Amino acid sequence: MVRTIEEINEKLKKGKAVVFTAEEAVRMAAEQGVKKCAEQIDVVTCATFGAMCSSGAILNFGHSEPPIRMSQITLNGVEAYGGLAAVDTFIGATQAGKTTGIEYGGAHVIEDLIAGKEIELHALSSGTDCYTRTEVHTKITLADLNQAYLFNPRNAYQNYSAATNSTNRTKRTYMGTLLPNMGNVTYSTSGELSPLLKDPKLRTIGIGTRVFLCGGEGYVVFEGTQAVNKAEQLPNGEMLYSGYTLALVGDMKGMKSEYIKAATFDGYGCTLYVGIGVPIPVIDEDMMADLAVPNDRLYTYIYDYGISTRNKKALKLVTYAQLRSGEVELGGRKVRTAPLSSLYKARKIAQELKSKLLDGSFVMTAPAAKLPYRDTFKGLDADRRL
Repeated sequence: MVRTIEEINEKLKKGKAVVFTAEEAVRMAAEQGVKKCAEQIDVVTCATFGAMCSSGAILNFGHSEPPIRMSQITLNGVEAYGGLAAVDTFIGATQAGKTTGIEYGGAHVIEDLIAGKEIELHALSSGTDCYTRTEVHTKITLADLNQAYLFNPRNAYQNYSAATNSTNRTKRTYMGTLLPNMGNVTYSTSGELSPLLKDPKLRTIGIGTRVFLCGGEGYVVFEGTQAVNKAEQLPNGEMLYSGYTLALVGDMKGMKSEYIKAATFDGYGCTLYVGIGVPIPVIDEDMMADLAVPNDRLYTYIYDYGISTRNKKALKLVTYAQLRSGEVELGGRKVRTAPLSSLYKARKIAQELKSKLLDGSFVMTAPAAKLPYRDTFKGLDADRRL
């Protein structure tokens, strides 16, 4: 049994395709087997909703009269990048506000724009012969902008490690607040709903793949930053995939604030919760076998985030079923677990994407090119002297 994306799209167009969410596909495979699932299911929808710090927005304000070449830009008091063209800017999700700090930053500006709120724009310039204006101070909304699109360099992380803290003091990290003496474990990946765990070999996800992005449509534009194809065979014969990411782009004007949320992690900073859904076509039985892997066969490591080093210490291998149970055994005792991502939102995205495929409002695209293969992840040599 072999299908193409084009053939599946044609079935969807005719109303004859069968679409399951990843959780529904996992349940059917457990009951009826992979082979029958491959014969009956055409598309499986996967999703994640979690903190994705490496996100931001490119905005074009249009020209004022007289025109200005913006060099110092703030949006609601949050600094945006002034090194693009005259009235283009990039605002990063983790940029803190000049007066509000991490309580209101770039992520909050992006969420407020998508929610239709007014944003205060203040820009300065030294002035040139062709851009004579030296200051603009006004209010804008998303509707006022020529272009406004998310450009997220690192999203949909394949499989985040879980985190704990072995030291005797509380640590505040991008994995949340970690209690001393391994008092808790946090995790972020959506497990059997996670898009890159359901297509771990990147057979259907590639450059040009259309995705559900924050309630609108987006595209995979390249590999995400820090992407690496990590595949480890475990002693029980199962595979652990852990390192790939996606760079995504999408029009903010089609997005919903329900699926994009600013957040502040105490002691760490602001970040952006991004909702992503990916339809994965069942092109053959091997593809279905990957899609059918349940939480009790999807693994990650618990790492000691109490130690500030790039090469953190792995303490234990666990499954997502164990993490989702609410506790794991660590250091000879039961330790509470807590998700940083929202399973509720991931399920909602997967279900909404399923509905869009079935009603014809979302059409899958075949990749224009495969994503790069990376077998190494480089770190910065901070001790090198010039």
